[in-house]
Amino acid sequence: MSDVALGSARRPFALRFPSVLVFLAILSIFTVVVTVLSEGFGVGVISTSFVKTLGKTLCLCLVALAMDLVWGYCGILSLGHMAFFGLGGYAIGMWLMYARTEIIVLESLAAAELPPTPEEVSDGIATQIFGVVGASEFPPIWAFAHSLPLQLAAVVVVPGLLALVFGWLAFRSRVTGVYLSILTQAMTLALSLHLFQNDSGLRGNNGLSGLQNLPGLSDVPQSIVSMWFFWASALALGLGYILCAWVVSGKFGSVIRAIRDDEARVRFLGYPVEAFKLVIFTLTAVIAGIAGALYYPQAGIVNPAEIAPIASIYLAVWVAIGGRGRLYGAVIGAAFVSLLSTWFTGGQAPDINLGFYTIQWVDWWIVILGLSFVAVTLFAPKGIGGLVDVFIDRKSPDRHGADLGPDQGALREQEAEK
Repeated sequence: MSDVALGSARRPFALRFPSVLVFLAILSIFTVVVTVLSEGFGVGVISTSFVKTLGKTLCLCLVALAMDLVWGYCGILSLGHMAFFGLGGYAIGMWLMYARTEIIVLESLAAAELPPTPEEVSDGIATQIFGVVGASEFPPIWAFAHSLPLQLAAVVVVPGLLALVFGWLAFRSRVTGVYLSILTQAMTLALSLHLFQNDSGLRGNNGLSGLQNLPGLSDVPQSIVSMWFFWASALALGLGYILCAWVVSGKFGSVIRAIRDDEARVRFLGYPVEAFKLVIFTLTAVIAGIAGALYYPQAGIVNPAEIAPIASIYLAVWVAIGGRGRLYGAVIGAAFVSLLSTWFTGGQAPDINLGFYTIQWVDWWIVILGLSFVAVTLFAPKGIGGLVDVFIDRKSPDRHGADLGPDQGALREQEAEK
């Protein structure tokens, strides 16, 4: 290794990739500004509901990072990553519902002449939670719902284990391309349909609700709680960005990009392609689960509709519009589209009366989103992130036709101009 290359390798990661520092700086400034303008800790310019919207947007940016890592860098178009996102929300939601209901049941039984037994408390909690679906006992999957550490572990373990098993079965069979996308979508649909059933153990289409109420903190106003989750979401996004940037920066990142571009050649060179794909698929599922665990307490409810295949399709659209293969593009796309969606579907965008027809943006937003996706795919494949490239004058290295690759003539002058 040359002295220049060795010196570059010894430089700190942040100095070798200044875009990470730029992103973290922007995220920090944004967090401080929102804090100062919030109702909980600032002057009250930004409402609590909008703070929750911003916090949820940061979580969507985090899952978009995961999608960009698995699709933009590794070439796996997964249409099931929002399933992992929803599973993370269910895992933390189970503890939130259990702990909050336990407090209510204990308060109601406190007036009894005899102290309640653990069985009576457990039966009371189960009846409160599952009475809506006609049940009064805890399903087996709620065995650890009383323990916050175990449910936090489930946020990581459940999506990761599902992705590991599914990925191992799919990748060892060398399922690729559109067939793999269909399989991931089928997995998501099957999971969603199962959760819609009342006997799934997760309250069917009612889902888990009241997640915004933190157990034991009923006296803390939502303006404060919303800021806590906003800070946690910003921290998770920052750490997630650093992790994803680190993954794609070294040799591992070069290999997964090569798999994206020419999987057969990478396999021919002796790399365990399936192992690389499995690591990325599992890692991004874990990231999606963490994002979901932060998102749904801010949303207040999680139900099977959140896991429907259309949600994962939306995720792919966000990354495509932002610019796949660029981490900052995924963040920009998720933030831009989700906030715009909130504006259009929340009734804030004024309707346009054309005389013969009134354009109601609530009905037309999906059409606009679909047309935007088609337009970006056809005319701006780099997405919004491409505008950032133009702004910073990012160009491909000028090799002047130098050889690139194991064989002579791998890159010539006419190829370098492309």
